[in-house]
Amino acid sequence: QKFLAENGVASRRKSEELIARGKVRVNGHPAGLGDKVDPQRDLVTVSGERIVPPERSQKQTVYIMLNKPRGYVTTMNDEMGRKCVAELVEDIDERIYPVGRLDRDSEGLLLFTNDGEFANMMTHPSMHISKTYRVTVKPAADEQQLVALSSGVVIDGKKTMPASVQVMSETSDRSVIQITIHEGRNRQVRKMCDAVGLETIRLKRISIGSLKLGTLSVGTYRDLKKEEVAALKRSAQKAKSANENKGGRRR
Repeated sequence: QKFLAENGVASRRKSEELIARGKVRVNGHPAGLGDKVDPQRDLVTVSGERIVPPERSQKQTVYIMLNKPRGYVTTMNDEMGRKCVAELVEDIDERIYPVGRLDRDSEGLLLFTNDGEFANMMTHPSMHISKTYRVTVKPAADEQQLVALSSGVVIDGKKTMPASVQVMSETSDRSVIQITIHEGRNRQVRKMCDAVGLETIRLKRISIGSLKLGTLSVGTYRDLKKEEVAALKRSAQKAKSANENKGGRRR
């Protein structure tokens, strides 16, 4: 089913259905779920039609953004049977994977690609691409907590980099805060809020670098425009250069 999905026959789930219905054969024999194939040696057919892997040069590079709903884990295959983001992009022929992650209870902007170099640029610690989150916390944040979030707090034994923090709205028992960070540590925003005594009620990523979530509907995706991909790459290179210059000055 992985081979079929990678070669644009159908999503993994649909490929499993084709196999279960006896539509898929390997070297003339009915295929079974989990069978392994060697694309260079084995003959794979679906309803009698041979599946030939495209040349590497013909591979289409894909860059998409998804508005991830809450309740989905950021993985393409979950052994625990939980809802995963793969279900939301299963109609894409190319084999893609998430760039970074959002935890199960978080929502918002999530990138996917099949471009390994681009994915590395977006996630490598040296890049420090900005990511902005809309966070609802309780109780209402006070000035001391906001200053601590912006100046840096210690999580997992290491102080976070300075962040941009802005109160968007508040009531007597909760605040909606916009937080922009420049690193991508595990569950960082939630841990930052927890470190200053704030419970995260809702967390939504609304931008990565210059790319904004905008009005994209929850659970849907769209292709990135060429200029959007180029802008993200420029942001990564700019952040990397700034980080290297800081390192040089410290020496």
